[in-house]
Amino acid sequence: MRSRSPTGRPLMLLATCWITTVALLATSLTLAGPTQAMDTQSIALLGVHLQNDNAAFEPTSDAERARMAKVEELFKAQLQDSHKFSFVAIPPDLQKRIADGQAVGACGGCELAYGKELGTQLVAWIDVQKVSNLILNMNVYMADVSSGKLVFLRSVDIRGNTDESWTRSLAFLVKRYLLPSFGA
Repeated sequence: MRSRSPTGRPLMLLATCWITTVALLATSLTLAGPTQAMDTQSIALLGVHLQNDNAAFEPTSDAERARMAKVEELFKAQLQDSHKFSFVAIPPDLQKRIADGQAVGACGGCELAYGKELGTQLVAWIDVQKVSNLILNMNVYMADVSSGKLVFLRSVDIRGNTDESWTRSLAFLVKRYLLPSFGA
């Protein structure tokens, strides 16, 4: 005589359904890894630029140059940590052409040409505008290389020209706006 569940179905049928459900769940979890990896987009950060509106009276300082380098480093780290982006290295000869050319974003599409040359899906650049030591703003731009369209543009105001104000502004912009817009 077979054991029966309270509803009258054989326990064997319930066990089979349970095993099938567990197997399907395990299969879907196994497949989730490659799907996430396929969502990773290649990106090139073409630089961080400081627009100093009062350079004639107060030239760009070594501290500000160091902040630009730190912002570049933090931007890359925060995006890579999201596992949604992988950065493409920019060879030294292209870095020199970018530095010697017109400002990225104001060059009539040179950023897209650089992206095509690098074989990347996205290009990004960051502009920091310094109105004074009290008033700055940080702008992050991202463009899709194949479509030529700007896919992300966001600005945050910075109060105070310090290491902390720059890094907090970037962290807020990336965490609050950029990563959510890319599903991270």
